[in-house]
Amino acid sequence: MPQRRLRRPRPVARVLEAPEPPWRMILLLGTLMLLMLWSLGAAAGEEGKAEAAVYGDGVTVEEKTAIAEVLADPDAWEGRTVRVEGEVTDVCPKKGCWMSLREGEAAVRIKVEDDVIIFPGSAVGSHAVAQGTVNVLDLDRERYTGWLAHLAEERGETFDESTVGEGPYRIVQIAGSGAEIGE
Repeated sequence: MPQRRLRRPRPVARVLEAPEPPWRMILLLGTLMLLMLWSLGAAAGEEGKAEAAVYGDGVTVEEKTAIAEVLADPDAWEGRTVRVEGEVTDVCPKKGCWMSLREGEAAVRIKVEDDVIIFPGSAVGSHAVAQGTVNVLDLDRERYTGWLAHLAEERGETFDESTVGEGPYRIVQIAGSGAEIGE
C-alpha cells in the first residue's frame, strides 16, 4: 500500500504578532540624536577656538615683559630679548614689516625684516604676542623728521616738518623675531 503523506493543517487565520513597543525605537533614536548633537557641539567648540597665526620663529620666550616697563627704562632693556603682548593697533600698510602693540596706555612697534615676516593688515584689533630684541634709536632732528615723513608717505598723508618739536628724538622699538596673532 502506498504511503500517504500527512499534510499539515493550514491555519484558518494568521495570528498577528504585536509590534515592538514604540518606546524602544524612540529611545534608540533619541540616544543617536543626542550623540550627534554632542559631537557637533564639541566640533563647534573647537572651531570657536581659533589658533593663533604664527609669524617668523613664533614665540619661545616664556616670561612676559610689560611694554610700560620697557618704555620706563629703555636703556636697561636695550639688547635684551623680550616677550610682549597687547592689541595690534596698526600695521605697516605697504609691506607689513611692522605692527604696533598697545598694552594699556603703553605702545611699542614690532619691526621685522622686510619681506621675511609680513604682518597682515587684518591683524588690527587682534591680540598678539611678539618677541624680539629691544632697540633704542637716538636720532638727530633730520633723521627723525625723515622717519616721520616716511611714515606719512606710507599712509598717503602729507607731512609738515614744522609740527616736529624739539628733541631729544628717541625711538624705542623691538626688532621682532617672531609673533603669534589672534589667540
